[in-house]
Amino acid sequence: MTFDTPGRGSLTRRVVRCPDRGGPSEPPDAPPGRSVHVIRSKPKVLLLSLAVTLALSACNREAPDDATAAADTQAPVLTLDESALPPVNRFQGNDLDQAIGACQDFNAHANGKWLAANDIPGDRTSWGSFEMLGERTLAIQRQLAEQAAADEGAAGVEKIAGDFWATGMDRARIEEQGIAPLRERLDRIDALDSPEAVAGYLRDSAAAGENVLFGFGASPDFKDSKVNIAYAMQGGLGLPDKTYYFEDGHKDKLAAYQEHAARVLTLSGVTADDAAAQAEAIVAFETRLADKSRARVELARDAELRYNPVTPAEADALTPNFPWTRFFESQGIDTPEMFSLAIPEFHREVDAMLADVPVDTWKAYLRFRTVDRASPFLSDDFVQANYDFYGKTLRGQQEIEPEWKRTLGTINSQVGETLGQLYVQVAFPPESKTRMDELVKNLSDALKVRIENLEWMGEETKQKAMEKWATFKPKIGYPDKWRDWSGLETGRDSYIGNVLAANAFNYRWNIDKIGQPVDPDEWFMPPQTVNAYYSSQRNEIVFPAAILQPPFFDPEADDAVNYGGIGAVIGHEMIHGYDDQGSRFGPSGNFENWWTEQDSAGFKALTDRLIEQFNGYEAAPGQFVNGKLTLGENIADLGGLAVSYDALQRAREGEEDPMIDGLTQDQRFFLNWATVWRRNFTPEELKVRLATDSHAPAGFRAAGAPSNLPAFAAAFGCKPADAMVRDGEARIVIW
Repeated sequence: MTFDTPGRGSLTRRVVRCPDRGGPSEPPDAPPGRSVHVIRSKPKVLLLSLAVTLALSACNREAPDDATAAADTQAPVLTLDESALPPVNRFQGNDLDQAIGACQDFNAHANGKWLAANDIPGDRTSWGSFEMLGERTLAIQRQLAEQAAADEGAAGVEKIAGDFWATGMDRARIEEQGIAPLRERLDRIDALDSPEAVAGYLRDSAAAGENVLFGFGASPDFKDSKVNIAYAMQGGLGLPDKTYYFEDGHKDKLAAYQEHAARVLTLSGVTADDAAAQAEAIVAFETRLADKSRARVELARDAELRYNPVTPAEADALTPNFPWTRFFESQGIDTPEMFSLAIPEFHREVDAMLADVPVDTWKAYLRFRTVDRASPFLSDDFVQANYDFYGKTLRGQQEIEPEWKRTLGTINSQVGETLGQLYVQVAFPPESKTRMDELVKNLSDALKVRIENLEWMGEETKQKAMEKWATFKPKIGYPDKWRDWSGLETGRDSYIGNVLAANAFNYRWNIDKIGQPVDPDEWFMPPQTVNAYYSSQRNEIVFPAAILQPPFFDPEADDAVNYGGIGAVIGHEMIHGYDDQGSRFGPSGNFENWWTEQDSAGFKALTDRLIEQFNGYEAAPGQFVNGKLTLGENIADLGGLAVSYDALQRAREGEEDPMIDGLTQDQRFFLNWATVWRRNFTPEELKVRLATDSHAPAGFRAAGAPSNLPAFAAAFGCKPADAMVRDGEARIVIW
């Protein structure tokens, strides 16, 4: 559960945020983000130690202790040229549109002028605070990657990041290689001659980290969150959601997808006539899978769908043409006593398709999906085809991203933590972590008081809620223990070769966790991610280093701005532990019911009203927000903003209102909250998000939660009849 979900994709998906064109391969609790604030006014040279124990001391230029001095001896010297970085995006009073009252349309009042003056860049499908921070962090990452690639003696994580950068930027070699790096895989697909051979190929490709048909990986057991078990999920679709295959509003995208499939097949060596026929068969194939898949809204609002514990023998009986005992053996792991075969109707359909779909159709599907997923890393004709459909047609992106951004996107999705180890030492001041520790404590204290004073919740449930509150685990900046990348071999010969090697390495790293204790130090986002998340099975709130900059966190700003920014983010992630799905997990992270029947009914009545509120928001003519799909994030926004406001009042109690630029403390609090959510979308991107994103469009997040808070109405002198005031029965208070 993330604070926001940017729209980027990659060949593999370690976290929910990536809208890969393939089926989801993430574990069920892997959350789905990306930038940086450099305070120094002039470039400085900092020694970078790859030992995590030296990360903050290196920034402070403190001497390492004896235990880590040896690790720092060979540390590379990197520089950060701040003059080459894009500016940060701070709240400014002159952004306000005084012609539109805050009480009438708060988003337009706070952001309207900025949105009108800031068009979406051609290589983006949205533009706002998150994207501006993304540009800044990418600029920092580019400097680090270039220097890592130029270091001929690089080793460890610096070598891996440098190899990815060097090969990704070597267009001449990529063009020369063309589709040759995939030839062995395509020949193997061409040789398939029976359903048994197809099943064997599916097993073997999965073992290489290239499963195109379904998701498989390790994640904590719903009933014992301290141990990882295997989860098999649905997948296999090239379009964002099953609704794209059936609803009239998506017919044009489905037709364009079929044309795209024919184009990719032709580029891969299939004749034009055969490619057209195969593309039609592929769409029919995926439509059949989609019919037995669950929609995004179903998966988002019912965590239990991901948990269907079965024995391997029971699974084999369900899918005799694809025996799971053989699958586990082929992956090189012990066959477990139990695993989760989620969405069993999907796997039953795959089993039936192995028997009744012609092998030639399977071959066409596997060929297309293999080449399509690899296209971003191949020669220009494949890259262009990938952009034309997934970027321009599907999301309205007017220009392809420059090569350097695409290469950094690959590094972040495949080996992000390698670059992250360099990033935090030039872009994460230790004072940011110190301040965050204080903010987290203040928000936690405020949440405790709110829970204790809830009028709609009984004492028995409150006691359980407080038990969960007491076990929240915050993680700030970067991992205490970095992941070991020593087994990944990369080089300068092939870009896609490095990508495929990382696929296999990451998959093996993940499935080797099956049956093992959960690692409490593991992170699901690299430090250079502008986002934050809550994990229900770990009961932890996580804030990567890159989000700790304006407009979220600004060491130069007053408390009101920071509580309206990062404070509300902290509150948001805490409240995810009590949203409609997080509330189904107990203090230990186990899936359990800790609610009385009466309180559960009261909670549902409140959340139903919040669904109704967001269902009423029209994002474009005839296109409305899906209140059910976005419920969890809306609960978190509403509660998180309220908790942060309370924390601000406690922190500033007895102090005089600073009244900055003619704005009160409370006004600046709410205005910075809105600043976080200034964002334009292309019409196509907006349509995709309305169908698939568990976050409401940004403008409705800017105004939706404040409209329920009396403190907002008081801050701006709103009257009961004003549009931004939800009074009496219309006002929703949950946490």
